[in-house]
Amino acid sequence: MHSLFVHDLILQGATDSQAFAGKDNVSYGELQEQVSKYRNYFYRSGVRAGENVGLFSRNSTDFVYCYMAVISLGAVIVPLNFQLAAREIAFIVKDTKMKRLITMERLVIDSELSQQGYTQLVEQLVIADFKPGLTQDNYSAAPVLDISINENSPCAIIYTSGTTGTPKGAVLTHSNLVANAQAFRERLPLNLCDNVLCVLPMYHCFAWTCAVLNPLLCGAAITILEAFAPKETITAIKDYGVTVVYGVPPMYNLLTRIGEAEDLAGVKYFVSGGASLPEKVAQQFADKYGNRIIEGYGLSEASPVVTLNPAQKPKYCSIGKALPGLEVKVADSNGQPLPPGVVGEIIVRGPSVMQGYFNLPAESENALKDGWLYTGDLAYQDAEGYLFVVDRLKDLIISNGENIYPREIEELLYAYPGIIEASVIGVRDELRGQVARAYIVLAEGHSFDKKAAREYLQTNIAAYKIPRDFVVVDGLPKNQTGKILKRVLREQAG
Repeated sequence: MHSLFVHDLILQGATDSQAFAGKDNVSYGELQEQVSKYRNYFYRSGVRAGENVGLFSRNSTDFVYCYMAVISLGAVIVPLNFQLAAREIAFIVKDTKMKRLITMERLVIDSELSQQGYTQLVEQLVIADFKPGLTQDNYSAAPVLDISINENSPCAIIYTSGTTGTPKGAVLTHSNLVANAQAFRERLPLNLCDNVLCVLPMYHCFAWTCAVLNPLLCGAAITILEAFAPKETITAIKDYGVTVVYGVPPMYNLLTRIGEAEDLAGVKYFVSGGASLPEKVAQQFADKYGNRIIEGYGLSEASPVVTLNPAQKPKYCSIGKALPGLEVKVADSNGQPLPPGVVGEIIVRGPSVMQGYFNLPAESENALKDGWLYTGDLAYQDAEGYLFVVDRLKDLIISNGENIYPREIEELLYAYPGIIEASVIGVRDELRGQVARAYIVLAEGHSFDKKAAREYLQTNIAAYKIPRDFVVVDGLPKNQTGKILKRVLREQAG
């Protein structure tokens, strides 16, 4: 396929067909008009090719207009997690030497910026303030794209959630993002009649590539919800005729507990990513709705999708197979491929792998070796080439020299009566170096019997893997995409 810029994806649908379906019905023709108006406004505001522009917004059509308008000027978009504290926002503003920040409402970050020694004046372009003025075409047309910008120029800098300390900005080019959307379309084809739910946050690569770029590439419609609330989400799926849903495991867990079988009957594909999908959650969902969840795997550094189960033949607990055009290996510490069934690190090479981390040459070199991206995720492959994630390399627990994979224990705990969420971490131990500790959330009306739980685990796993202690909590700390933050649990455990 000929190369495209990311902003060219808004030109793929027929002008009179629906781009956004829901409270706001917007055709592809109207989408193109809006992006043009926003583009002219941003150009007049001083946005130029090559500069880094922040975007701080909840899910909305405005998010899409702003993103596409900024990158069509050759500037680089920096989507910000709207849950971040002022200190964290200031860090990213300083890190990217940002001069302009598009935002839903004015952010109070000046004192944080000066504390971090950033003296550049940051102009905030507040959507609610400038949007009413865009109704008249009162800004002269911005010039066509600078010829120095091409498909291999940076398009976006995506900041990783910083589970390992300071967040790092993955630099993704136009060709990275377009290649990923195209490869994803080959594995999960959409047509003009499809309507894709975008309820995961758009600042996150998973939602942006799968629930925005892929439907635009296919000329399909998108139903945008600002945030996930189970009842409202079910209503939107029914009312707007949603056919494809992207979610994270906690979301499917909730939908299983509150929905009725007929609620989601119109949906063709349910896709899960962002964190491992426990088998019990997948099984209960399939039992209730008669539709298997298709699990995939990715990371921001790969734009983000690396693998996806084939819709016709998904396997439980598997993240599926590599997307077309990507090479994926399970490798040892020297990057050599390992035979089926042997656990190693997932490494990936191909057109959607990032350029590197922004202004971090050493970290980039560490992550990218000979064109291969080292993901830090441990997995094995079966004889058919399906991949199974075992755990994060950094979540591995080593007790008395034995490797303990928390994911294996968590799967068993999810299957135990009354447990609705579980997370296992390693805690320091004088004798063994580390031992496992389980944090669990119970369903209403259930109590927890440690002795019975231990006996249950003893019949399923080796004694050294059984958690030393179990901590019952009301809820587990999560980030915006529903990923359980083990880092927070480790900090609490001291």
